[in-house]
Amino acid sequence: MTTPQQFSQHDLDILKEEIVYQGHFQLKKMFFRHKLFSGEMSGEVVRELLIKGAASAVIAYDPQADSVVLVEQVRIGAYDPTLGNSPWLLELIAGMVDTDESPEEVARRESLEEAGLEITHLEHALSVWDSPGGTVERLHLFLGLVDSRNVGGIYGLPEENEDILVHVVPREQAYQWVKEGKIDNVIAVIGLQWLQLNYMQYQQKVA
Repeated sequence: MTTPQQFSQHDLDILKEEIVYQGHFQLKKMFFRHKLFSGEMSGEVVRELLIKGAASAVIAYDPQADSVVLVEQVRIGAYDPTLGNSPWLLELIAGMVDTDESPEEVARRESLEEAGLEITHLEHALSVWDSPGGTVERLHLFLGLVDSRNVGGIYGLPEENEDILVHVVPREQAYQWVKEGKIDNVIAVIGLQWLQLNYMQYQQKVA
């Protein structure tokens, strides 16, 4: 087995940057060179880069009921008439991190805004890059322990045209939907797989 070569930020040279578009997100054109595995330097590489920032997501789990809280809303990026699939997706509670908020604060705020949920215990689960070949977005996933009794309804901010339906789903059913492809967005897939690997320790804490 070979050992991965350890490169760092110092092994990549940014030659220049151009802002191509500035809207809800920013699109940049990046010109750079990087060190090769051979030890030499690459030629100039040009890539478009969508700057999104960071996002927080909550694996909202009720260990006593062994259920998860999922939200359903329309996503324009999942609209594809050639596939015939629905652009309404089952997701984890999630939201973008603004500059004046921590990922933990966003996790708690979005839980209230999207599902009316008070998190009784919040802890970091994992952080991952979302498609770093062309996107700058760091995803922070948190486990949030909740009481799912009396949870449900329609939530979201009217001023942002949000229309979010809340579901309480048995953990095993949610994981089955991942395996069947019914849940097919990356944050929910990663979060529910993480929960499947770790849920027993949280059931033991409340036993």
